[in-house]
Amino acid sequence: MKQNIFGRVAQLAKANINALLDQAEDPQKMLDQMVRDYSANIREAETAVAQTIGNLRLAEDDHRKAVQDASHWGGKALAASRKADEYRAAGNAVDAEKFDNLAKVAIGRQMSAETSAKAMEPGIASQNATVEQLKGGLAQMQSKLRELAAKRNELIARSRTAAAQSQVNEALRGLNAADPTSALGRFEERIRRDEAKVRGQQELAASSLDAQFASLEDLGEQTEIEARLAALKSGSQQKAIGY
Repeated sequence: MKQNIFGRVAQLAKANINALLDQAEDPQKMLDQMVRDYSANIREAETAVAQTIGNLRLAEDDHRKAVQDASHWGGKALAASRKADEYRAAGNAVDAEKFDNLAKVAIGRQMSAETSAKAMEPGIASQNATVEQLKGGLAQMQSKLRELAAKRNELIARSRTAAAQSQVNEALRGLNAADPTSALGRFEERIRRDEAKVRGQQELAASSLDAQFASLEDLGEQTEIEARLAALKSGSQQKAIGY
């Protein structure tokens, strides 16, 4: 179980994200899935690391207890030996032998505890190395997860920007295809033609009035001629010409 986790830690930590994205049909979905996979593997690895650390701490507790037991029985052996020396100095060989035997028992237990403690040390060293390896793998995975999350966020932002730009471009193409200013231009041209027509009508009306006034002037001149002719005939020439 732990070896499998170690393998995934190493594999995921070495993953080439850019190469994976180049092969993906939908990079954003792939990144989302990778983030989920990384997160799940990190949680699993954290559980394994916690369990390994717990086992290490138990082994360290057992080692510490063995060292303490060795020290404790060493103290017992020394105390029993001294007591035996006291009885022997007092001439009490029986009690001296008794306490020497107790000292030997204590020494035996001391040696057993020392052997146990010494036997634990390689395992504890190995577990410490394993814990450091796991911690390093977790650190790499967490760094890779941050990289993945950053790339995912960057990709999403770029995708949204590209989508917005595409919408703007589509709108611009729509405006170019149906330019409202062209319709306004045609309407303006029609108004100009109507205005020109009105000016033509006005000029035509003005020409007609000028002709009418001209005919009135011709009529007045003819009338004056006729009046003067009549005056000549009646002998009123001087009056007719204003003398």
